[in-house]
Amino acid sequence: MTDPSHGPWPAGPPAVEGASERTLTLGDLLRVPLQRIGLVAATAAVGLVVALGYLFLMPGRYTASAVVAVRPVVTDAFSPSGAAADRAVNMNVESGIATGTEVVRRLAERSGQDQRDVRDALDVEVPTGGQILRFSYRASSLDEAVRSVNLAAESYLDIRRTMYERQRTEMLRSYDESIAKVAAQQAAVRKRMANAGSGGNEAAAAELTGINNQLTQLNSARTEIAAVDVNPGWVTRAAEPAMASSGGGRQALFLLAGLLGGALVGGVLAYAWESVDRRIRSVDDARRVSGLTLLGTVRGRGGIAGRRSPDDADVRYVAMAIAERIHQPARVTLLSAQEDPTPITARLAVALAVAGREVFVADDSGRLDRLRDAVLADRERLPAYVDPTRQPLPRPRPPTDADPITERIQAVRRRPSPHPIGTRTPADPDATLTLPKAATAEGGPNGRAARDDGLRVGAGRILLGTFRHGARHPLLLFNAPPAESDERGVAAARQGSAVVVVERDRTRQRELRRLVERLRAAGVNTLGMVLTRDGRG
Repeated sequence: MTDPSHGPWPAGPPAVEGASERTLTLGDLLRVPLQRIGLVAATAAVGLVVALGYLFLMPGRYTASAVVAVRPVVTDAFSPSGAAADRAVNMNVESGIATGTEVVRRLAERSGQDQRDVRDALDVEVPTGGQILRFSYRASSLDEAVRSVNLAAESYLDIRRTMYERQRTEMLRSYDESIAKVAAQQAAVRKRMANAGSGGNEAAAAELTGINNQLTQLNSARTEIAAVDVNPGWVTRAAEPAMASSGGGRQALFLLAGLLGGALVGGVLAYAWESVDRRIRSVDDARRVSGLTLLGTVRGRGGIAGRRSPDDADVRYVAMAIAERIHQPARVTLLSAQEDPTPITARLAVALAVAGREVFVADDSGRLDRLRDAVLADRERLPAYVDPTRQPLPRPRPPTDADPITERIQAVRRRPSPHPIGTRTPADPDATLTLPKAATAEGGPNGRAARDDGLRVGAGRILLGTFRHGARHPLLLFNAPPAESDERGVAAARQGSAVVVVERDRTRQRELRRLVERLRAAGVNTLGMVLTRDGRG
């Protein structure tokens, strides 16, 4: 039986929520996405697929550029413009004209697109302190981009030239009207001078001189207006296919954004999933949830055959911790919430046997074959000086006519008999005998035959069988089924003591808390817990 001095809860009552919380580190923040790397990878792949679909539905855009030099319309084209050349022309007005309705309408008529799409595709930049307009146009094809941007530049110059020509025409018409009026006055004065006598010629001559001067000035001004160059500028750099740029860089940027965006969404989903599906991630989590003493942490994998590894030492220390807390005869039940503790049971049995103990490993859930394989696999990792015998674990022989007990066991498979082997013949027709594997190997019903046929490990021995057949053994390890689906483990733990097996990243916190509460309610003496470090048995 177990040592009562330790009490049912060696570690005291469960830890109080909020007491001495561990400092949150960067590793803790990265642990959740890494634990759910599949979800993060799936969402990243979805983001990449969405980006690819967008690029497929919205193909790459080509951008073509053209540069127009704007000049002021002056009477003397060779006169210097001065230091502030950009003040001679209001470039903000010119930019508004370049992106105005008339230019957009011409582009829409030429390409057959909607004016809103054309307006979105056309950009005009005005460098500070200069008289330059830089036209840019984005289109789905290279030819369309080049053709449209050149058309936009030419349309702007044509519209601006038309405006200046219209203005010059109006001014010339005004001068023509003024000249016509002055010429009429000149004709009237000359007619009056011809009809008048010689006494009024001096006054008429003076008036005619003034009219002639005025007419000369009007004709001179009209000549200057007619000679004005109304060209508003010229295209200094026309768009060409070789100089157009494609959207390949932006496509790569879209793909990268889709990948990173999907990974970010996956990380958020991982944290959300973690918040509703809390699992044991560390020793601190296990202690805080259960309040049990940590007997040790064990990696689910074994080492290299014939060589000791640090993980083997972990198992030995766990076996030492268990052995220190029990006194033979003892029944130790290895319990878990939803996981299978078979590998841990086998490794603890080997560790106890190496220390010179005789261990009976029991299982009532049909996992004896798996237990045997796990014991043999762990035994093969022992060095030769630790286990020189290396004899194989015996398996049941095929039934023969000379073996009536084995023949009866193989033929009848119904509920187990409640009577121990060798006490009496079962009278119940539905009862059948269940012998330990070691006992059925020789057909012997007594315990000595089973011990003689057990597996020798170092100075100790390991026997396999059911819980009933090992009930009187000095040291019994019961490989209990998951407590969430089978209550036999808790019932067996009431007859001895229990060790809770917690698998990191698999055991849920609520399941562990519920198992500990059940053990406490049943009055089970719990020795502590064993934490696996990689989620495997």
